[in-house]
Amino acid sequence: VQLQASGGGLVQAGGSLRLSCAASGGTFSSYSMGWFRQAPGKEREFVGSITWSGGSTWYSDSAKGRFAISRDNAKNTVYLQMNSLKPEDTAVYYCAATTRYGGYLYGGDMDYWGKGTQVTVSS
Repeated sequence: VQLQASGGGLVQAGGSLRLSCAASGGTFSSYSMGWFRQAPGKEREFVGSITWSGGSTWYSDSAKGRFAISRDNAKNTVYLQMNSLKPEDTAVYYCAATTRYGGYLYGGDMDYWGKGTQVTVSS
């Protein structure tokens, strides 16, 4: 499975961005999807995940209430809607796929990774 994240950019604090992750080369609907991020000098961290059907989602405490994950299996795409962005959300955001059910995932749980997309939130 090949994954390609897009939609990053520069936004002011309080603004919104929607990231997309397009999948190819596999059966997208067979995978739960996760979003992770890595800020400069920090370890990669879990942002959220969604089950293969889209029926369940999980979020980190920092993302809960501000971010929303959704997917369109017909388009082989998963989305991360980010609202009320803060400077501390600045990071490279990665999408990843796993055969696990979902939940609070670690990097080692993921089977495939996309290249990241940079999100920069200015104060």
